[in-house]
Amino acid sequence: MLRTQTARLFSTSARAFNAAGANAAKKPTVSPIKRTFKFVAGATLLSTVGALAYVGYKIQREAFPAKQDTQVATFADGRKKKTLVILGSGWGSIPLLKNLDTSLYNVVIVSPRNYFLFTPLLPSVPTGTVDVRSIIEPVRSITRRCAAEVIYLEAECTDIDPVNNKLTIRQATTVHSGHSATDSGSTKSTLSEEIVTSLNYDYLVVGVGAQPSTFGIPGVAEHSTFLKEISDSTKIRRSLMDIIEAANILPKDDPERKRLLSIVVCGGGPTGVETAGELQDYIDQDLKQWMPEVANELKVTLVEAQPHVLNMFNDKLVQYTQQVFQDTNIDLRTSTMIKRVDDKKVYAEHKESNGTTSMSEIPYGMLIWATGNAQRPIVRDLISKVEEQKNARRGLLVNDHLLLDGSNNIFALGDCTFTKYAPTAQVAFQQGQFLAQHFKRLNEIESVKYKIQSPGPQDNVERLSKKLVKLETSLEPFKYNHQGSLAYIGSERAVADLVWGDWSNVSTGGTFTYLFWRSAYIYMCLSVKNQILICFDWAKLSLFGRDISKE
Repeated sequence: MLRTQTARLFSTSARAFNAAGANAAKKPTVSPIKRTFKFVAGATLLSTVGALAYVGYKIQREAFPAKQDTQVATFADGRKKKTLVILGSGWGSIPLLKNLDTSLYNVVIVSPRNYFLFTPLLPSVPTGTVDVRSIIEPVRSITRRCAAEVIYLEAECTDIDPVNNKLTIRQATTVHSGHSATDSGSTKSTLSEEIVTSLNYDYLVVGVGAQPSTFGIPGVAEHSTFLKEISDSTKIRRSLMDIIEAANILPKDDPERKRLLSIVVCGGGPTGVETAGELQDYIDQDLKQWMPEVANELKVTLVEAQPHVLNMFNDKLVQYTQQVFQDTNIDLRTSTMIKRVDDKKVYAEHKESNGTTSMSEIPYGMLIWATGNAQRPIVRDLISKVEEQKNARRGLLVNDHLLLDGSNNIFALGDCTFTKYAPTAQVAFQQGQFLAQHFKRLNEIESVKYKIQSPGPQDNVERLSKKLVKLETSLEPFKYNHQGSLAYIGSERAVADLVWGDWSNVSTGGTFTYLFWRSAYIYMCLSVKNQILICFDWAKLSLFGRDISKE
């Protein structure tokens, strides 16, 4: 009896085991698509977590900079620590500062503008595509993240004494861009007494940029709005809303209403093209929704003296830009040179393809001047003091190391110089990077010279002399690496002329290029804060559109 029950138990267990094995064998396998989906989901999650961690780390570093070494008169070996003064806070000076080993010099930066302005997105500010605070980076947040202490002075340099290595500076704040007929773009502060002082330097870097040029055209300085500074974009915004609201009061058949609703942009370079594109976007995407009675009459006209806009771009991209302008109702007038301007009209000369010319009048409610560079007064003054600069007409003359002709300790970079390169932000940026490395090598040379003059017990003067010769002869000249050009042309389209080395050029335009344009400008921002703020601005634009209020 017991034996029979035991046999049945084992028989039942065997059947259960076999059934379990059979069920396991019948278990369905995971499909390749499902496995791929799981892998992609896991990789995406991991990448997202990693990206957020990296961004958080960058934000932490920017928000809580490390402790800096204070400025001292001498190095540990007794050698004098030289004073390096940088004039300006633009595309040349700030990259120099960010890449410079500030522990090698006592660095002082002097500029009436206490922030770095990301100018490629400045045309997006008047229409509200990007907020003004999103494209500025305080100078002090940059200096605070340097290796050693950097002194910033909110002032304008009013005089350079190249003989005695001395500067005269005046406390000033930038409020407008100025132009070639008047000033350098800064004004007195709100203090009751003017503060003027002097500053000595061992090395000086002039990176004050340029101011808009009116080309001596009568009426431009008095009646146009420039696009060079933040204050200009604010002025354009207010003027734009003023003319719209004023025109809205007038009857539709009133000629004054038509004039007020005419916006003229002068300049067919990237700034002018992007400004015209942004204005037309504002009209088509926002004003037509909220103010259709006025928006349908608004007209944007772009005037360019050359036969084509964006002359530095590939011909196909130029033709594409002109076609986009035609499709979006931007009135493009090329080969049209402005001769004079009054408070209501632009008087221009148009050159036909056969060489004949004719005069035309363009009524306007707002004129935006987005072309031409002129020397600032401080640059003209420096040119007059250096004999080798007497023939400089368009900017400071420098050698291959960006050293001012006629000087052994003054360097210059960016738009205030005249070189074989175009006056662009890309050129100034690379010049700043170059000078940062150049000053590092100059410090090495000074260190070796000091050891030769005051050798220590372990110093071999002969070996140091050979090292000095090697260092002096190995100073590399500045070499510009053109990486291409980008421009937004409106209607969420952009053009790009990209260069990879000496062997590949890519010219493209369209919506995909517009996404690349956005990505490139985000990458070019100097801080994570600016990158995040600009992305938020674009996200707000997609959700809510642009604001139509004046303030």
